[in-house]
Amino acid sequence: MILETNNNSMAGFKSRLANDSGVTSPRSQKSQPSDMELMKVKFAKLLLGEDMSGGGKGVSSALALSNAITNLAASVFGEMKRLEPMPADRKAKWKKEISWLLSVPDHIVEFVPCKQISKYGTTMEVMVTKQRSDLLMNIPALRKLDTMLIDCLDGLADQSEFSYVSKDDESQEGKNSRKDDKWWLPTPKVPPNGLSDPMRKWLRFQKDSLNQVHKAAMAINAQVLSEMEIPESYIESLPKNGRASLGDSIYKSITEEYFDPDYFFTTMDMSSEHKILDLKDRIEASVVIWRRKMNAKDGKSSWGIAVSFEKREIFEERAEVILLILKQRFPGIPQSTLDISKIQYNRDVGQAILESYSRIIESRAFTIMSRIGDVLQADAMAQNPSNGEVKRPLSDKEEVGKLNSAENGAAMTLLDFMGWTPDQEDNNTKKALKEDATKYVDAKSPCKPPNIVTNKRFSYLENLGMCRSPTARH
Repeated sequence: MILETNNNSMAGFKSRLANDSGVTSPRSQKSQPSDMELMKVKFAKLLLGEDMSGGGKGVSSALALSNAITNLAASVFGEMKRLEPMPADRKAKWKKEISWLLSVPDHIVEFVPCKQISKYGTTMEVMVTKQRSDLLMNIPALRKLDTMLIDCLDGLADQSEFSYVSKDDESQEGKNSRKDDKWWLPTPKVPPNGLSDPMRKWLRFQKDSLNQVHKAAMAINAQVLSEMEIPESYIESLPKNGRASLGDSIYKSITEEYFDPDYFFTTMDMSSEHKILDLKDRIEASVVIWRRKMNAKDGKSSWGIAVSFEKREIFEERAEVILLILKQRFPGIPQSTLDISKIQYNRDVGQAILESYSRIIESRAFTIMSRIGDVLQADAMAQNPSNGEVKRPLSDKEEVGKLNSAENGAAMTLLDFMGWTPDQEDNNTKKALKEDATKYVDAKSPCKPPNIVTNKRFSYLENLGMCRSPTARH
């Protein structure tokens, strides 16, 4: 009897809780931690070097921050398969958590001289703290580029001219199925007559603007990588001379009396990403070897008496030219062995944040440009189906490489840096395209990049790494 009475009273209590809208369960409140608690957990992991066991096996603080930015971008952006705005919750998460991680460089300072006037009128020179110059210049620039990428996607919120073919749409299966190396991506679907003229010009203008964003982030990333120290473990793994690193055929092509970069690439096997990356690794290793020998000025090196110091310097410059052209033609290749080694053993927290943040922006700009290219390719096929079927669609790397090679304007291309003169026909076309597109650009999404100026020249170590960061070796 007592048990039955208790059960009835408990049922009545539950019903009153269910009817009372103002009563919330204490368990539900605990399941939603505040932003302060989330920030504490994130920074606790960073302080422990991603080793929550407390065993002291964590990575360095620089690598932990680099991995944190990379993992955050992977969880928020993922693999962008469609050209569409970001969901509001993921956008809010990115802005909030990247602000936490970017608050670390605010406390990386350096001493600078400053004049101070005392109350008696005496002028003294004292040392004051100021945010490190490279962080002070590049962090705001990268934040601006990051905001511009999000704004460009937000500008597509109201568009209804193109969509994507669903996997369940059997009527479009044979018509729009992909036959290129991007078969795993959804196929864009445009109206039968193609996109409207304003939308087409707007997309082309966005693609051109994103190319500038991509190159600005790439310049910052390349500069940071060039300033990182080369780890001793990488140097120890190098062969004794550049010939052993390059191989006889590549070494002979670089050391010939008359060197033609275009002819050099015709003799190389560039059929796969693995072979391109292997060529880049070999040339970077030879450049490091040659530079170390030139700095040491060892007259009894394995080069022999017949090779003078001037010729050695010429060969090293030729290798740098090849690396620059590789960067120009294949911007999407993964990070080289040298770059991965630098990131893994880097101990500078500021450089780690700059490198990872700029790499994330590079990868996103590259992906958005590729998705815009897919829509424009579908539009071209709709306008002229016969040409669209015969012509093979460009891959992501080929399309961005072509866009970079035809670029002309405020940003300097790699060919401009080397002093070579590109054709002027593409320049006039690109200039006319910009003038036409500005008439149709939506005022709420002006994705025009700012002028990003770095204080040093490009280095041969320019690299566009994909959205990943190396793990530490123990």
